[in-house]
Amino acid sequence: MPIFDISGDKLSAVEQKNFDLEKDLQNLIEKNLETVFNCRFVASEFSTGAQHAGRIDTLALSEEDNPVIIEYKKVESSELINQSLFYLHWIQDHKGDFEIAVQKRIGNGIKIDWSDIRVICIAPNYKKYDLHAVQVMGANIELWKYRLFSNNSLYLEEVFHTSKSMAIASTTTPDGGYKNPVMVEAGKKAALTRATATYTFDERLDGKSDEILELTAVVREFILGIDESIEEVPKKFYVAYKVSQNIVCLEVKGKNLKLFLKLKPSDVPADTKNYRDVSSIGHYGTGDVEFTVSSESEFEPVKHFIKMAYNKVGG
Repeated sequence: MPIFDISGDKLSAVEQKNFDLEKDLQNLIEKNLETVFNCRFVASEFSTGAQHAGRIDTLALSEEDNPVIIEYKKVESSELINQSLFYLHWIQDHKGDFEIAVQKRIGNGIKIDWSDIRVICIAPNYKKYDLHAVQVMGANIELWKYRLFSNNSLYLEEVFHTSKSMAIASTTTPDGGYKNPVMVEAGKKAALTRATATYTFDERLDGKSDEILELTAVVREFILGIDESIEEVPKKFYVAYKVSQNIVCLEVKGKNLKLFLKLKPSDVPADTKNYRDVSSIGHYGTGDVEFTVSSESEFEPVKHFIKMAYNKVGG
């Protein structure tokens, strides 16, 4: 994955390099957690105690208050994945230790969402055997590849995510038995979705009218069509669409849809229709910009802002 420096009409390849120390990579990510993964830092080199004799490189809290484990390697290594799985199981059995660490670093009043634990591995490359192993083991683990360049550019790419499934949504209309063809098609487009232990996309559609089901299908298909790496993450009150962090959160209401975008209110002209600044208003999901749409025609101008949010997050 070469990158090129542009000088007028001439391209010159930028040389790759690596970090002198693994700790340099770790420090850089930890100091920029919000920018890269929209996470809050909790702890570095977190001890798992004398019995387990390990140290978790980075503990963090996601934008949706889920625990996050990050492990690093500056060379290709299967040990990275094994360590990450070990720490995943450890934290599931030591929830209290994590909650105390969050209280010490971030403060009281945060309710940890244990329905999802995010595990992130960052390395320059992965062996094909490792990719196959994480595919079949079923743990929720993300493999990210990095490249460091001589012009001090850092490239991060998610190369695998085991929580993606090939499940296709099967939605029926409120009177039962009839499978909405628009929703079926949207389900095919969204075949790579994020599996959660608690919530499903279909739960958000229970009891909704045909009109809302069809509008939801249109919105869903558009967002997932922007980039195949975009994940659909059903939550209790909304559905998040994300890459390294949330781009847009969708709430399906009885008569309309609410879309919360990862944008600043200054990114949206004040006279934009169906728009509201919610930076100081409590709401489910993440994002300071809200759009309310009740038809495809109202959704059409919102597409521009969704793509803008995607580009700002970094695609």
